[in-house]
Amino acid sequence: MKKIVLAAFLFVSTISTNVLADIKMGIILGFTGPIESLTPAMAASAELAFKEASDSGSLLGGQKISVERADSTCVDSAAATTAAEGLVSGGVVAIMGADCSGVTGAIATNVAVPNGVVMISPSATSPGLTDLADNGFFFRTAPSDARGGQILADITKDRKVKSIAVTHTNNDYGKGLADVYVAAVKAHGINVTVVTAHEEGKGDYGAEVATLASAGGDALAVLGYLDQAGGSIIQGSLDSGSFDRFVLSDGMIGDSLTDRFGKDLNKSFGSLPGSTGKGAGVFAKVAKAAGIDSSGPYTGESYDAAALITLAMQAGGKADRATIQANVMSVANAPGKKIYPGQLGKALDLLAKGKAINYEGATAVEFTDVGEAFGSFLEKEIKGGKFKTKKQR
Repeated sequence: MKKIVLAAFLFVSTISTNVLADIKMGIILGFTGPIESLTPAMAASAELAFKEASDSGSLLGGQKISVERADSTCVDSAAATTAAEGLVSGGVVAIMGADCSGVTGAIATNVAVPNGVVMISPSATSPGLTDLADNGFFFRTAPSDARGGQILADITKDRKVKSIAVTHTNNDYGKGLADVYVAAVKAHGINVTVVTAHEEGKGDYGAEVATLASAGGDALAVLGYLDQAGGSIIQGSLDSGSFDRFVLSDGMIGDSLTDRFGKDLNKSFGSLPGSTGKGAGVFAKVAKAAGIDSSGPYTGESYDAAALITLAMQAGGKADRATIQANVMSVANAPGKKIYPGQLGKALDLLAKGKAINYEGATAVEFTDVGEAFGSFLEKEIKGGKFKTKKQR
């Protein structure tokens, strides 16, 4: 009898342990570094999707997700790799992130792919990542700069810029975007007076500003990060009177820039991935209800990245790494019922019944055959010292 009771107790204990065990997810973003003002809203948006799936009660029969954050720094590949190793050794089944292209490639190559862990980046845009040897484990809800650079060049032409100086951050993101942008503006007949690289984290950018000022131009294109070098180069350019009009890449667009310079940037403009479609409007309402400001860069993409991870698990019926990898593409693309932010419970129920879904999300998700978003872009301009959306491109 004692053996029967003990066996029953162990059986119940095992069941209870399995039911209570959370599904571990990782979020790795640059909580410190040159885009640290952007990442809190990105992380909160991803966590909103994970919470929505957990709270629905429909995820794999009522399982819950727990999230562990890690710091990519955006620019230090060694630190980012170490942080990602901590997430993987801790048992996460997937990673929402990373953010900046260089650290994202390093994490994918050195940590995620060797360990069979899916990464979905909301913001890594380097064209070089398209051909990453990822064995199908790397995805991104942000489109490549191969298109983004062309869009920014088109906007530059449309705004009647005739000559331009270009500075870019000296990493995969900056170099890849600069190559595309410079070629595209030259094709539009715009004179490129100089192209220079800058390093992040320096105390003084006087030499860089002097080089750019000497070359001159109607505007200065700053392809970098708003919280470090990019912002400092704009400061130096304004102080010296060398430029008062700036063309801004996606990494330069955020409230911390306009909070710093206000109306001094009123003639400036830029672009970043985004949409004015149905999903974007729905996400804005869902995020606002959760106390999240969704107006910043890559918040919708972050929500979508996390949502795709949860839906892929449900489609495959398991909370494991291989299942997520095998099912991301099927839930992201047609055919199937269109799913928008706030409808993850509905999507999970449909998948549980064996029905197909087509996750549109906040950013009209549609993946190419290598798992990156086709994407649309928002033309941004600064008016009254604030970023405004002019239109979708």
